[in-house]
Amino acid sequence: MIPTGRTELLKPLSSPEKEWDFIVIGGGATGLGTALDAATRGYQTLSLEQADFAKGTSSRSTKLVHGGVRYLAQGNIGLVQEALYERGLLLKNAPHLVKNVSFIIPNYQWWERIFYSAGLGIYDLLAGKLSFGKTKHIPKKDVLSRLPGIDPKRLYGGVVYHDGQFDDSRLAINLAQTCLEQGATVLNYFKVTGLAKNEKRKISGVVATDVETGTTYQLKAKMVINATGVFVDDLLQMDIPGKKPLVRPSQGVHLVIDRSFMPATDALMIPKTDDGRVLFVVPWHNKLVVGTTDTPLDTHSLEPVALEAEIDFILNTAAKYLTTTPTRKDVLSVFAGLRPLAAPQDDSSGTKEISRSHKLIVSESGLVTITGGKWTTYRRMGEDTVDKAIQTGKLKPKSCGTKNLPIHGSIMGVDWRDHLYIYGSDRDKVLALVNENAEWGKKLHPRYEYLLAEVIWAARHEMARTVEDVLARRVRLLFLDAQVAMEAAPLVATLMALELGKDSKWQREQVAEFKSLAKAYLL
Repeated sequence: MIPTGRTELLKPLSSPEKEWDFIVIGGGATGLGTALDAATRGYQTLSLEQADFAKGTSSRSTKLVHGGVRYLAQGNIGLVQEALYERGLLLKNAPHLVKNVSFIIPNYQWWERIFYSAGLGIYDLLAGKLSFGKTKHIPKKDVLSRLPGIDPKRLYGGVVYHDGQFDDSRLAINLAQTCLEQGATVLNYFKVTGLAKNEKRKISGVVATDVETGTTYQLKAKMVINATGVFVDDLLQMDIPGKKPLVRPSQGVHLVIDRSFMPATDALMIPKTDDGRVLFVVPWHNKLVVGTTDTPLDTHSLEPVALEAEIDFILNTAAKYLTTTPTRKDVLSVFAGLRPLAAPQDDSSGTKEISRSHKLIVSESGLVTITGGKWTTYRRMGEDTVDKAIQTGKLKPKSCGTKNLPIHGSIMGVDWRDHLYIYGSDRDKVLALVNENAEWGKKLHPRYEYLLAEVIWAARHEMARTVEDVLARRVRLLFLDAQVAMEAAPLVATLMALELGKDSKWQREQVAEFKSLAKAYLL
């Protein structure tokens, strides 16, 4: 097994003379993608995340691996083509987490069949050999049978297209494990508090603190990568105080409701809402994820909060298409994420004009910053970032090795009806924990399939350090049913305390902290 214990992971940091080739700051999609790319090329790589892996934006997506139908409508062909290519690689490299899903666009105007069929035909063409399936028109009766619960009034038919779906934070955990397998050192709860520079004012490393112990480390590196998502400007301020922000956060909110509102295996795509966005109703872990919004913000945080207007917008839009109207009391969980969009360099306030493409910036100090992008293109972002860092740091060039690299857990033919599918090739090892302790075969909560063994596995092999890590990002209970997650928290704390050697005070604090956080996921 790869080393995942905290003590083992900290060992490489004990030598003050050690110089890393790369220190990558940020443990979300971009940071982990960059660390993995550097490690697979054979560079000595250290990845540092201030909280938990995917704690921020990277666990709060719409759960889609897609080219971006909306970007196609905006004429951003290059971005769509790149994303469709990466979508195909993700399906191949992480088939235990990524699956092909049919999306249905209902047609309530006669001309929509022609319009959307033509546009999505281009989408299929751009995907080429990595296409997930051909777009086709279906009659009204097929739409109603495939999307039970959709409003039949004035419905002409529908257009079916194919895209990908995944579990975002599970992919992040598997990427962190793959980094370790490739020889990188990966640490969560490790906050960079300063940048070290040499006599030429070039960055030579970082100052970082172990959040758990308060121990501070001086870490040397040939190249430092700023891959901190919406927090990139915080790090840039350490490099150049007063620098104009590079990122403009845009908030996207999602509501989770019971699958009974639309008990389908297909997803619903509403192509044009009142604010010009698309809205998705997507089956996910036996629930429905409904979203998203696009709200410009001037601040960023690890726990963004949904605005009342965003919640109302999603509920009102869904009500126009579903026969049973979801209300606030039907919302099991609400989560908000911040997109790290490249900020406009003028006074534009809208986010629709802000680039979704990723951008690389090299500071005079040699700090390489990656901004923008999205989950689907994480691998390409990592490749481009490492290429730029090699060039900037004049390191010995080595070719990228991630295009055909299976992600940890990769296995074909998982049973999507089995909630343990998220573990891929680790599934049987999770179940084998019951041989160690029969109690661990019991359910975490009577209304859900999660097992006590999964908590042990998360703490022992997936670097989970808190109750939140388990309930939010190892199993997704907080995102699926916040009230049930709160009810499960004390049992999770007890199991983790036994596994991590924590006392009763730690358990009480963990439960209190989690319940306080989880309240923001409830309406």
